[in-house]
Amino acid sequence: MKSKLSSIQVLVIGFFVIITLGTILLMLPFATRDGETTTLINAIFTATSATCVTGFSVYDTYTHWTLFGQITILSMIQIGGLGFMSVATFLSLAMRRKITLKERGIMQEALNMPEISGVVRLMRHVLLGTVIFELCGAVIFSIRFIPIMGIARGIYTAVFHSVSSFCNAGFDLFGRIRPGSSLECFNGDVLVNVATMALIIIGGIGFYVWEDIHKNGLHFKKYKLHTKMVLSMTLALIIIPAVLFFTLERNNAYKDLSTPQAVMSASFQSVTLRTAGFSTVNQANLTDSSALLGCALMLVGGSPGSTAGGIKTTSFMILILGVISMLSKRDSITSFKRRLPHGYLTKVSAILTMYLFFALLSVGIICAVDTINLRETLYEVFSAIGTVGVEMTKTGALKSLTKGILTILMFFGRIGGLSLALAFAKPIAAPPIKYPTEKISVG
Repeated sequence: MKSKLSSIQVLVIGFFVIITLGTILLMLPFATRDGETTTLINAIFTATSATCVTGFSVYDTYTHWTLFGQITILSMIQIGGLGFMSVATFLSLAMRRKITLKERGIMQEALNMPEISGVVRLMRHVLLGTVIFELCGAVIFSIRFIPIMGIARGIYTAVFHSVSSFCNAGFDLFGRIRPGSSLECFNGDVLVNVATMALIIIGGIGFYVWEDIHKNGLHFKKYKLHTKMVLSMTLALIIIPAVLFFTLERNNAYKDLSTPQAVMSASFQSVTLRTAGFSTVNQANLTDSSALLGCALMLVGGSPGSTAGGIKTTSFMILILGVISMLSKRDSITSFKRRLPHGYLTKVSAILTMYLFFALLSVGIICAVDTINLRETLYEVFSAIGTVGVEMTKTGALKSLTKGILTILMFFGRIGGLSLALAFAKPIAAPPIKYPTEKISVG
């Protein structure tokens, strides 16, 4: 059966299987602290959120789920963040089994690599790098959590938070301090905030960028065009929104914070909103301008071949360069003294159109069937389709239809809109003749 499926179809089915298994496990009575069976819609919602590394949660992760339920969620986060092909590759390498050409093609699709050459080597580096980064994060978080929670609980919470941060998932266990607070209890804590942001950024820049940096060190001029575009756009999307958040919220959400704490909160907000889902301030307290900026950041997301969602940083940069190229009356898009192939702008425009269409369609439906207002609906929808997970309203209070729509959006955002559309679309043969060209008015 696998030989008859395309690489994209295998990835889609793989994620669906993981979500299904996770749903079954979360519905077991001993997965919850009260011993009650979780409803089907809430189990599917949580399993999808974990596998698609979104961070939406119907329940507080610590107070509702037992250790078994929490480990189930953490396993789905790890598998969903790296992609199930990473686990399959690890098992194949451990058993010294030869990786077939078909499997290499699936890995290439999963890692979003431009070529199949070196995909197995990259996957090895991804697995090794993941262990190193998550272990370092766990050690750093343990310094803060052990004095608060004790050795065993502190280490466990540190490991959970490190994996969730690196995979850009947004799930947390800080309900033991205050249910549903995310990182609000650590607002202004330099160690926790900086370490969390570092893990989010490292996990969100993409595994292909890792390989380039590993190969060329800090020599920016030697990087491939993809890496240069990712790093430059990532830096811009951290600094510019951070300045805007600080300006917009200094006398609002950050009014009770000192200036260093406000700078830290604005920086964290800028990083987390592009895919992670943690929050150090109550999102409902944001101004409308900050909420709109947040929706834009969630739509952009992280970078290709990473643990992040969204239309991706390279796509956003291509859109900007396309506008600049048109205004400059150039017939090609250039970046860092390189010309991008024709067709990239068309592909990126299709991706953006699909994301906006399904997002706005979902907003319209949810506003019609649920009681939350337009501002909250926009935030929830863009948070779902960008696989971010920050929320302005209590997700558990949403109606079942709304949860179902958000579940579909999370799956759509993690797989990728265009990939999901191409997965089961039948190819249409090109017509044997070309029709005559006729101009129309646009713009």
